[in-house]
Amino acid sequence: MHKKLLNAYIFIDKYNNQIIKHINTKTGVIYRNYNCKNRYKVLTKIAKICKKKSSQLFVSNNMRLALKVNADGIYIPSFNNSRINGLNLNKKILLLGSAHNQKEIHTKITQKCDAIFLSPIFLTNKYNNKKHLDIARFNLLCLRNKITFYALGGINQKNLVKLKLLKIMGFGGISLFKKKPAQNLGRFFKNFNPKIN
Repeated sequence: MHKKLLNAYIFIDKYNNQIIKHINTKTGVIYRNYNCKNRYKVLTKIAKICKKKSSQLFVSNNMRLALKVNADGIYIPSFNNSRINGLNLNKKILLLGSAHNQKEIHTKITQKCDAIFLSPIFLTNKYNNKKHLDIARFNLLCLRNKITFYALGGINQKNLVKLKLLKIMGFGGISLFKKKPAQNLGRFFKNFNPKIN
């Protein structure tokens, strides 16, 4: 049986006690670091914590490493538009992708991703005002494509409630989980009804 997708995913690039100690069965972890010299050692440490807390673990852009640490899935970033072979044959492995526009969404669907992180939903330091999607454009892209979506980018305590207006399964974040421990987001999830395809 295929593993179930969660409502929230934390993106991390290193072992961070402040975030790690708050992960749980409702919050998955996506390890996204391409330059770390001791990547396997760090990832092994994170994998042990995830296993202990029954949390999902995804490894970015590296199937071999994901299988080595017995991760739940692979995260395929937007810049990876190569053909993916064999990943979807293993029903124990989930595929999460990321996209910023229709072209990239189409690529992730072609790569047979189970769900897509669509970003940036809100204004972030990384993108200027013209590049974030906001509610209307985000929902339009979701309606055009028959795949499960997650919101990503610029999500904070002030705009968290706006996620209820989106056609999403859940969301991903980085800074939100640093400022607000994942376990304290329970009140939000209690009233969160995913509007998935």
